[in-house]
Order: sequence, then structure tokens, then C-alpha cells
Amino acid sequence: MSLLDMNRARLAWWAVGAVLAVALAYVFYSFVGTFVFGIFIYYSTRPIYRRLNRRIRPPSLAAAIALFALALPALALVTYAFAIVVNELVKLTNSGVFDLSQVPITTEQLARVTDLSVLLSFNISDITETQMSQILRSLGSAADTLAFFGIGAIHLFVMIALAFYLLRDDHRFARWFRTQFADDRGVMEAYVSAVDRDFQNIFFGNILNAVLTGTIGVIAYSALNAVAPPEVEIPAAALVGLLAGVASLIPVVGMKLVYVPVAAYLLAVSYFADPTTVWFVLLFAAVSFVVVDTIPDLVLRPYVTGRSLHVGAVMIAYTFGPLLFGWYGIFFAPMILVLVVNFARYVLPELVVGSPIRPYAVDPAAERETEADDAGPSAPTAAESLGGSEERDEAAETESGVDAAESPAEETPPTETGVSGRRKSGAANEDESTPS
Repeated sequence: MSLLDMNRARLAWWAVGAVLAVALAYVFYSFVGTFVFGIFIYYSTRPIYRRLNRRIRPPSLAAAIALFALALPALALVTYAFAIVVNELVKLTNSGVFDLSQVPITTEQLARVTDLSVLLSFNISDITETQMSQILRSLGSAADTLAFFGIGAIHLFVMIALAFYLLRDDHRFARWFRTQFADDRGVMEAYVSAVDRDFQNIFFGNILNAVLTGTIGVIAYSALNAVAPPEVEIPAAALVGLLAGVASLIPVVGMKLVYVPVAAYLLAVSYFADPTTVWFVLLFAAVSFVVVDTIPDLVLRPYVTGRSLHVGAVMIAYTFGPLLFGWYGIFFAPMILVLVVNFARYVLPELVVGSPIRPYAVDPAAERETEADDAGPSAPTAAESLGGSEERDEAAETESGVDAAESPAEETPPTETGVSGRRKSGAANEDESTPS
């Protein structure tokens, strides 16, 4: 095959690779939120999975248990919040705000609605055009709602499946990536390792910090409610503490989004109910700022999330991420920050210096050949200066004989230390040292 044909074949394969890359980029762009959240779930559960994988087999079972261990607290929090909302609605209903007895439905109308014979004798021709359009609009809204929840369930399934297979098979992907793209200077491996470490610090470390902060918030607000005046009790103190822990995922400003509105609500209630209870509002604000916000952020976060990234940069990424990308920006923007910071730390200096990145050679002989090629052609040996294959063989044998004669140390019997050293070096060396 000529050089031109080889170039055409390589060009054709590069075109196929470009088309596949564009298709993959389009899929990722269309479902970027799903993939980003799946990666977040993977890094959040990976430390749990690695601990479980030492004791639980097969790895698929360990990955499933790790995912369930992360999902269970989230489901418990959502269930608890929903129960609080239902409880508040029941209180409003019992207080007369939503009194169902005021609905203008008489007993006769209720009996007609529940009468099965009336329902069976219903004639569709009695429905007017306006009523039919309203029914169709209602059915369309119900179908849209079902489609929304169905699509959401599909996205959730893809997130969990992506996290599951990354947990189970991440070592295979890492080995393939290292084999294909590693270089002799270790730039790629250092970059990927740093990105992987920072991803885990941001995602798992912040979740652990959120759990600890939420625990502190629940204890602190429950203790405050024990001494609170009845007029200004903290509404759902445990839920407020848990929400403060969730909001701590956003550094510096996160928890303020929870306890500042609650403090404003308590201040308004204190002003209209009993102004003498304003001391409790001040106590709530002080405990929230010092105990729930500042101490965990200054003491826990550095030890949990690490110090490799600047806190201010992480705060900006968490703040502007949702504004730029939407709901998934709270995870996508920190990922971009990690990629950029580590690129500037490991790769950019190599690009600026202009050092060549050569393929990594496992065989030391291949590495020596590469170094010899870079150093230039060496002087020809005696065997290479003779013409003909037979003469080269004779010259090679002559050179080997001369070398053997000039090195009498190899003919002397090995000492005890030399024998033991060969035995330690491996079975192959032992066979060579044994006389035939």
C-alpha cells in the first residue's frame, strides 16, 4: 500500500471519528443535566461503595447498596418536609381558613353525583361545546403532567444507571484511558488524578459537610425552641435545621438563604404579637450565624472538602452556576472550575515551555531506542562495517569471544552473595545460574 493510500485511509477514519465525536457531544449537550447529576451521584457514593466493596460481593450489590444509602436520607428528608406541609395545611383547614363546609354543595347535589343510576343515564349529547373544550383542556393538562413525571422518571433512571455503572466499572475505564493517553512526563496522569480528587472533595466532601451542618442545625434550633416564647417559636425547627444543612452545599451564602428569611418572619411575628419577645429573634440570629453557619464553615469544611481549591472561587461557581446553566449549574459550574484550575496547574506550564509529550513506553529497551534516536546516529560497529551477512555473523562471534575473554569475572564461580541475589531476583535467573 502506498503512502498516499495510507493517508487516505487515515483521513477517512479521522472523518468517522469526527462524526462520532459530534454525535456524542450532541447527546451530552441535549442531556447535560442528566449526565452532570449522574456524575455527582457517582462521586457522592464512591467512598461508600469502596468501603462496602471490601466486604460485599459481587460489586454490583455493593454499588446498589451505596446508591440506596445516599437515596434513603434524601427520601426521608422529602417525606419529612411533605409531612410538615400536610400538617400545616391541616392546621389551616381546622382554623377556618379553608373551611370545606363553606363549599356550596347541597346534600341533594351530593346524592345526585354519587347516584350510580344517574351516572349510567348520563347522555354525552347534553354536554355543550364550551364544556367539551374545558374537558379536553383538562385532559391535555393531565397528559402533560403525566408526560412530565414520566420524562423525569426516565432522567432519574439514567442518572442512577450512570452512577451505578461508573461505580462498578470505573477502574476499567481508568485503565483504558491511562493506556491510551498517558505520556512519559506524567502530565496527563497528574491532571486526571487531580481532577478526580477535587471532584470527590467537592461533591462527597460537601455532602458530608451538609450532613454535619444539618445535624448541628437540628440540635441548635430544637434547643432554641425549648426556651422560645410561645408567640415566636421556630416553625418546624428540625426541618429548618435540615434545610440549612442542604443549603450549606453553597459555600458562604447558602445557609443565609434559610435562616435569614426565618429570622425576618420571627421578627414580624414578634412585632405584631409581643414586641418584648424580640430578644429571642436576636438570639436565633446569633445562634444561626455563629453556631450553624460560621463554625461549621470555618472548622468542618476545610477538613472535609480539602484545601486544593480557593473557597471564593468555589462560592462564585456555586452562585453563578444556576444562573448560567439552570438547575444543574450548581454541579456543572464547580466541575468546570476544577477542570480549568487543574489545567492551569499541570498542563499549561508544559504547553508554555513547549516540552514534547511523547508516548509512554513500557519496555525499557524501547525507551533506550527512543533516546538513541533523539541523540543521533551512533558510530558503526566492526560487524556493521563488514559486508555480507556471513561476515557480519563471523564478526559478531569474534566480538562476543573477545568480550568474553576480556571479562574473566563472568567465568569465576559466583559467591554465596551472588547466588542468593540471583535467587531473590526471580525464577528465570535461578534457571540461568543452574549448570546444565
